[in-house]
Amino acid sequence: MTVQKIAVLGAGIMGRGIAYVSALGGFDTILQDTSPSVLERARADIGSLLDQGVAARKVDAALAAAALGRISVSDTLEDAAHAADLVIEAVPESIELKVELFATLDHVAPAHAILASNTSSLSITEMAAATGRPGQVVGMHFFNPVHRMKLLEVVRALETAKDTLASAIEVGRAMGKECVVVRESPGFVTSRINAMIGNEAFYMLQEGVASARDIDQALKLGLNHPMGPFELVDLVGLDTRLSILKFLHRTLGEKFRPCPLIEQYVAAGRLGRKAGRGVYDYPEA
Repeated sequence: MTVQKIAVLGAGIMGRGIAYVSALGGFDTILQDTSPSVLERARADIGSLLDQGVAARKVDAALAAAALGRISVSDTLEDAAHAADLVIEAVPESIELKVELFATLDHVAPAHAILASNTSSLSITEMAAATGRPGQVVGMHFFNPVHRMKLLEVVRALETAKDTLASAIEVGRAMGKECVVVRESPGFVTSRINAMIGNEAFYMLQEGVASARDIDQALKLGLNHPMGPFELVDLVGLDTRLSILKFLHRTLGEKFRPCPLIEQYVAAGRLGRKAGRGVYDYPEA
């Protein structure tokens, strides 16, 4: 199926990043959120990213202007989804919320539309089961920051059709992504490995093996990771990482039991950059 119009649901960090690469990839893009102020901020952030790309000579000025012109916003789900060929949800990591959303999308999105989830760990099959079109449901797991990270995990659920998978890959490539196909399993590939690395880093911090900065530096310089595990978890959100760990613990067993220290940080409201404080402090937030 040829995708021309994409609806992105949720205008947080991931949603606005997906909308950015969607519009720059040539797709008419509508970004939806229930909060008008969040939508206003998201549109400003997308415009700023495009300006930065032009200034750095990474994005042609004409392409940037055309991309901004392809983006519209809506605070209504029905308005966003009713004419979309592809709907990508980027709402919080709650299976109950996502299942309810997919059931609604089944009624408001066109019959031909593909429904995709940006979940980093939850069951696409469970979401698909809430619809009457499980063959048209797929995972499209983008990475933060979306405009820089090249990888897209395309997740094949139990009943995902070959045509759906092919369309998701085609869209991902148009967005400038390198696609890997993953059979649905808890945490897919990257979230499962990252969760284990990050959890072990918290155990090391809790035990006093090294400081957070030294652990981050060791992985960057010794293992060639672009970011240390604490830098990454502050970017992703400690609450998001804890939610993933709890899910992996339930589904895959004791090796994913969350470190008590990350649970303490979340209980204290130390959620990362978005809260101004996580493992590190962010006074500018």
